[in-house]
Amino acid sequence: MKNTITTLFVAAAALLLNACSSGPGGRQALVSNVDARALEVQSRSALTRLYQTNPGAKHLASQAEGILVFPSIKKGGLVVAGAWGDGTLYQKGKEAGYFRSLAASYGLQAGLQEFGYALFLMDDKAVRNLNRSGGWEVGSSPSLTVIDKGVAGSLSTTTVDRGTHAVFFDQKGLMAGLGLQGTKITRLAIKP
Repeated sequence: MKNTITTLFVAAAALLLNACSSGPGGRQALVSNVDARALEVQSRSALTRLYQTNPGAKHLASQAEGILVFPSIKKGGLVVAGAWGDGTLYQKGKEAGYFRSLAASYGLQAGLQEFGYALFLMDDKAVRNLNRSGGWEVGSSPSLTVIDKGVAGSLSTTTVDRGTHAVFFDQKGLMAGLGLQGTKITRLAIKP
């Protein structure tokens, strides 16, 4: 029984990793049946809640070239874990595209969790990295900084002018550790 469960988790992780690592090439997007209007409403609502609970995030937003919000990422697993969710990119306060976040990890982990996160793209280079072909592998760039509530209060214009800053919010469930290593973000082509 234990071997069957392990085999199922390894197979699921392999499929997820394949989805994360294989890009369609060029500037094509992942085709999706996601309800764009509902996703945009969820993303904007999540961003509003984040600003209310984390003033540092609002400060980041005032200087960011773009904000990519994933209102609901679901993560679960036992030794092998997967995480997935959809989000909205905002530039100059307006919707500028939709993206999918997929991740897989292996290690000492167990549980289920739901959370949201926002990526604050502080310069043109960060926005270009997001829009490059085949998606963006988060964590492969040395300019990603994860900001927790304690650090967010001490942000200044000299510490946030470059790169990408990640802020997590609305964490629910039981699973140790939050991170973005092994996460791939791919643009969605929404079907009408």
